[in-house]
Amino acid sequence: MHQFKSTLKNKLRNGIALSLIPQIILVKWLAGRPDLVEQFYSNGIYPWISQFFRSVLGWIPFSIGEVIYTLLIVLIVRYLIRNRGKIKAHPLSFLRDNVMVLAVFYFTFHLVWGLNYYRVPLAETLGIQEEASYENIKELTEALIIQTNTLQVQITNDSTEIVQVPFTKKQIFEKTIANYDEIAKEFPLLKYQKPNLKKSMYSSMSSYMGIGGYLNPFTNEAQVNTKTPVFRFPVVVAHEIGHQVGYAAENETNLIGYLATLKNEDIYFQYAASAYALSYCLNAVYQTDEAAFDSLLNNVNDGVKKNYRELQDFHEAYQNPIEPLFTAIFSTFLKANNQADGVQSYSRVVHLLVGYHNKNPLQN
Repeated sequence: MHQFKSTLKNKLRNGIALSLIPQIILVKWLAGRPDLVEQFYSNGIYPWISQFFRSVLGWIPFSIGEVIYTLLIVLIVRYLIRNRGKIKAHPLSFLRDNVMVLAVFYFTFHLVWGLNYYRVPLAETLGIQEEASYENIKELTEALIIQTNTLQVQITNDSTEIVQVPFTKKQIFEKTIANYDEIAKEFPLLKYQKPNLKKSMYSSMSSYMGIGGYLNPFTNEAQVNTKTPVFRFPVVVAHEIGHQVGYAAENETNLIGYLATLKNEDIYFQYAASAYALSYCLNAVYQTDEAAFDSLLNNVNDGVKKNYRELQDFHEAYQNPIEPLFTAIFSTFLKANNQADGVQSYSRVVHLLVGYHNKNPLQN
């Protein structure tokens, strides 16, 4: 009887491990059918799944996902230490068990969130162009400089003064959530129900890893790095909600974070959004024409530059030898999930910004 159970158990494990192959084939097929993903997953079962998790876990003041991750790491280390002899004696069984765990992870990840990587592109949904010329980017940069400078002076009454956002991180959470109700009237695709935003328990570690925030796909909790300078914080929060409402691509959630913050009635939020978009556009100009970048930067108010310096100082304070390794790992993850540019996909928001503002010009 014991041998029968052992054989049955091994067959089950083998079956689960082998299921990884058809899963990968199915996901690759779905990647070529974004219309199906959009209709049946992103606008079908995903909203129900995500709202269920946010309803169950949203009231808890700390991140359940981070607690689970911590416990898993402890249990994995404990298992490896206690079973090192068994692992060495039966390496193929250990490999099979790892593939089995990977198969379960792969299935769960795509069921509860990951298929959003393969939905219809946001540019197509919004009816905007996704590719922009250098001249278009430069024109938008010039318009954003005027808008950002104007907002900075309206706040400080002095072009040389840094903008100090007068809100706590908790207040920024509340204001961002409230504003999603408003922007959903213009963009129904951004309807956000059952809010679930959490301050990351590992904000210091996230800072060393270069992370502003992240969505736990298994609990649908949005964790935000509370070390992030306050003037950038509103856009980061809105970006993570963008992931929760079902957008996975980083350039798309960058655009969502920008729009959700820009359309807030609070001028500090508008400034945060404008300065955010301007920084990406300036960087895009710099990559093409350093002389043009220098010329444009000279037109940016000193107060705005001080906010950028605040952000730069923050990143420099947490620089470390491990960050490039994590960036490379994360970039590989993004490439494996339909984002061919890896971490560079964040900066591709510039093209979406141009496309959006070609259709909806800035009012300076």
